[in-house]
Amino acid sequence: MNSTPANSSKNKNKYSTIVIQRASFALFCSPFSLTLFSDMMQKSIPLPLIAGNSGLNLGYTKKKLPEIIIDSELGWLIQIGLLRREVDGQGLTDSFRLTPLGRMIIDEHLKYSTDFPLPSIWQKTSNFFTRWVRIPT
Repeated sequence: MNSTPANSSKNKNKYSTIVIQRASFALFCSPFSLTLFSDMMQKSIPLPLIAGNSGLNLGYTKKKLPEIIIDSELGWLIQIGLLRREVDGQGLTDSFRLTPLGRMIIDEHLKYSTDFPLPSIWQKTSNFFTRWVRIPT
């Protein structure tokens, strides 16, 4: 698919401002760097590459984290609509890929920055309540 400005604005109209804002807050508050999602734009990334020393050395995480934490954080980004698990002929795999919403948001960040901005207190609070309390919007 061609990624022209017309297609980009078409995708923005596909998602509400609240959906884009919630997804952006989840990204900013995640333990992952823009490098991980930039690589996910090209290929699926397996969980073991994101966890532990590997994730830190590849610049995918901000600090060394175990697989169980990484899996939980990636699961949240799946629920928000940014990621999906890769599927092969035998079912789900341990690899992750961006959704169209994720591609749109990451593409915008790649234009202007090398990493996500630090989340504000408001963004952290909003992400916490959305994730753990599940207050509907």
